[in-house]
Amino acid sequence: MSGSRVALVDAPPSVDEAIASVSHPGAGAVSVFVGVVRDRNEGRPVVLLEYEAYASMAEAEMRRIAEEIAGEIPGVRLAALHRRGRLAAGEVAVVCAASAMHRGEAFRACRALIDRIKERVPIWKREHGPDGAYWVGWEDARCGETEHDSGEAHAHENR
Repeated sequence: MSGSRVALVDAPPSVDEAIASVSHPGAGAVSVFVGVVRDRNEGRPVVLLEYEAYASMAEAEMRRIAEEIAGEIPGVRLAALHRRGRLAAGEVAVVCAASAMHRGEAFRACRALIDRIKERVPIWKREHGPDGAYWVGWEDARCGETEHDSGEAHAHENR
């Protein structure tokens, strides 16, 4: 996977750095995905988002994903820079880039990279809104089966 880079970063991920990591004279295409913090999720306002990760495990899984994709799409180079820490709406959370000889392979590799990162990498997201903070994708065992189905935020402290 020569020329590729994966990392968790504490500052806004750089699109230029990701592109530079995958660029080379044989690449006829570079595809880039930029994930940005939105101000709403599942109908609820989001004012702040926190990303936490077990860094060594997360980066190792990101490397495995990049190696898998490089094995599936010969000649592709990949970069993934994922932010951790506190982010406001509009801030860049993740940048993925893929280069290949042709655009189809670059698009396919970039899409596979972000999809697999979202599916498999242990990066946890906590959203803050008017109803308080809540972990995305986490269900408290103290809640009834239907409490989380509603999509409504609720407190767990006094249960």
